[in-house]
Amino acid sequence: MDVQEAIRKRRSIKRFDPEHRMPREHVDQLLDLALLAPTAFNIQHCRLVVVADAGLRRELREASFGQSQVTDASLLVAICADLQAWNKQPERYWSHVPDTVRDGMIRTIGDFYTGREAMQRDEAMRSCGLVAQTLMLAAQGLGYGTCPMDGFDFPRVGALLRLPDDHVLSMFVAVGRPLQPAHPRGGRIPRAEAVIRDRFPR
Repeated sequence: MDVQEAIRKRRSIKRFDPEHRMPREHVDQLLDLALLAPTAFNIQHCRLVVVADAGLRRELREASFGQSQVTDASLLVAICADLQAWNKQPERYWSHVPDTVRDGMIRTIGDFYTGREAMQRDEAMRSCGLVAQTLMLAAQGLGYGTCPMDGFDFPRVGALLRLPDDHVLSMFVAVGRPLQPAHPRGGRIPRAEAVIRDRFPR
């Protein structure tokens, strides 16, 4: 499936086949592709929590208001980010470039993030969104359905996942074999309303 077809066909699936088992090579392939998504300054701060334990899945379903995707999907990924990744050995993010480039990037990263907690979180959420979309399109290309989810009790889920204090939880992505087609696509606003040329009108 080419990229344009994957974009057009990807829909949020609400019911997955709970008996389906995804081959390990597909799981690894999807995770590897998701981790190729761009991140600010290449700091790769997204952390993918692959939840396989059935008991934990049941607890997460309770914290997700009973949504069946949490337990029934073949693959459940909690997409998180390390808010302090920019300050944890940043030289490793630029290890394959000349020293002068690496040193300049490290200084820029420090200058950009130091003392800017809101920016740290904003960048983390942007990167998580890019990783999630990459994961969903990759899954679509392999013939799986997906569902991005944020309908859950964030503090409770964070506690269940033992989310570190310097991390943030963005969303779940459920991946699996659909039991039924997605609902009809909702209404789409016209491109003329969604696309602004140059700047918003006065």
